[in-house]
Amino acid sequence: MADDQKSFVAALLDPRMGLRGKLKALSEVIDWAPLGRMAGALQTATTGRKPYPALPMLKALYLASLYDLSDPALEEALIDRVSFRLFCGFSLEEVTPDETTLCRFRHACAASGLLEAAFAEVNRQFEAKGLVVKKGTLMDATIVAAASRRPPLAASAKPELPQEPGASFTRKAGQSHFGYRVHVGADEGSGLVRRVALTPAHINESLVADGLISGDERAVYADKAYENKHRRTALKARGIKDRIMHRSHKNQAALPRWQQRRNALIARRRAQVERVFASLKRRYGRARMRYRDFRRNLADIYRVMTVFNLRRAISLASL
Repeated sequence: MADDQKSFVAALLDPRMGLRGKLKALSEVIDWAPLGRMAGALQTATTGRKPYPALPMLKALYLASLYDLSDPALEEALIDRVSFRLFCGFSLEEVTPDETTLCRFRHACAASGLLEAAFAEVNRQFEAKGLVVKKGTLMDATIVAAASRRPPLAASAKPELPQEPGASFTRKAGQSHFGYRVHVGADEGSGLVRRVALTPAHINESLVADGLISGDERAVYADKAYENKHRRTALKARGIKDRIMHRSHKNQAALPRWQQRRNALIARRRAQVERVFASLKRRYGRARMRYRDFRRNLADIYRVMTVFNLRRAISLASL
């Protein structure tokens, strides 16, 4: 664009326009350069049209999660909203990516594992800043409905459907659900999510529990679904306090009173993790998965949890 045209564009802008509020805080809460280098590894093509810079594209994906935007809605927002352009790093004169370009980049991120790696890098920076308390890990899981239309209950004996093989049926509280389980290990005190896993809905929470334990926390809090004598022994051997609730076993009429009391105390502490799932489903619109492909859903959950942690870190920094 010619200099006189740039001056004309600048003259139309209100001088108060700029990066402020939530997006300004988001741009400053971490060092984005490492994420830019990680994303840049996706752009290795030597032929065809020059790709958009990797970091602005990655930031655009995080904006989509932050504001619960589809690819077409994100394309429109990048065109219309100055704050979105400034956050991502697109100039006011620049043609921003269309929905097809954004979709292809999102697919490439899912296929490469970039969003999982970015989640780990963001958490590494938070840990370096002392935001991760490591007082304890709060483990839990929630069911998220599949993107596909729910099959008839008669088909529930079948663990998979051809159109969405990553989803499955399960029962909870007497009701049948078709979808996935999102498992998290959250840091007690800070509320930051440290570990994430995604499984078909029928996979029991206890089967993935050990992957949610970081190993440097002082205690592990979980409900009775996670009880396992080998896990209790392993925690003790590692010097991690066992704060997993007890459950009654076969031929046991009721838990001893001390176990009931212990469960009540643990439940109070463990309940903090429910905030993560409330945000996932209400704020970020993930009461239902967005895709039929397991890998893309996994990447999407990591993307949402990264945004959750970024916002949580902003709140912690303001305390």
